Amino acid sequence: MTDFPQPSSFPAGAKFSDGVWTQTLSPLGITQGRPALFLDRDGVVVEEEHYLSKPEAVQLTPNAASVVKAANDKNISVIFVTNQAGIGYGYFEWDAFVAVQARILSDLKLGGGHVDGVFACPFHVKGQGVYGHPDHPARKPNPGMFNLAHDIMGVDLNESWIVGDRAQDLAAGKNAGLKGGVHVLTGHGSVQGERDAALLVGSDTYTIKSAANLGEAMGLIPLLT
Repeated sequence: MTDFPQPSSFPAGAKFSDGVWTQTLSPLGITQGRPALFLDRDGVVVEEEHYLSKPEAVQLTPNAASVVKAANDKNISVIFVTNQAGIGYGYFEWDAFVAVQARILSDLKLGGGHVDGVFACPFHVKGQGVYGHPDHPARKPNPGMFNLAHDIMGVDLNESWIVGDRAQDLAAGKNAGLKGGVHVLTGHGSVQGERDAALLVGSDTYTIKSAANLGEAMGLIPLLT
């Protein structure tokens, strides 16, 4: 078995699944059979900070907490699915990720919202040591983190949606069998060609919409309206 790096301590509900961070923050019986609102983290829930590793740099995007609360109120599971290449590159370690996550969850709680699960993939084709992988199944656009959410939390992928700032976020949702997704212009979403690439992911069975930010995406997601 590969010996993956560990944080100095694990927060409640957190563990690794073959090197992928998994954390359940609500009792598993609550999330069973529910649809989920999957959220990319950096550039969607929080403003983009190049390889975010410091809690003091955390800043929620406009109305992010309101969206999370709206999902909570409708019994929709809120789950982060985040590629964390910064860990794979060796730019920071899991302790920094834990500290940043604690700040994000605290800020969302102040706004009345709570997250049910967090999944983070550190693997990258340019990753260092054990994190080097040519195409890890959990790294978006692959669906591995979504499949873990289904296997661990029991969420209904077929009725779920994702919000992301990259085409690869939307492609991951499609590959996982989600119902639809919203591309936002925050984070990397405003990079030339990114919006067009995200919209091209859509199909007759997978709806893609576009919004300025997570707050404005709320009105476009049937789960929340």
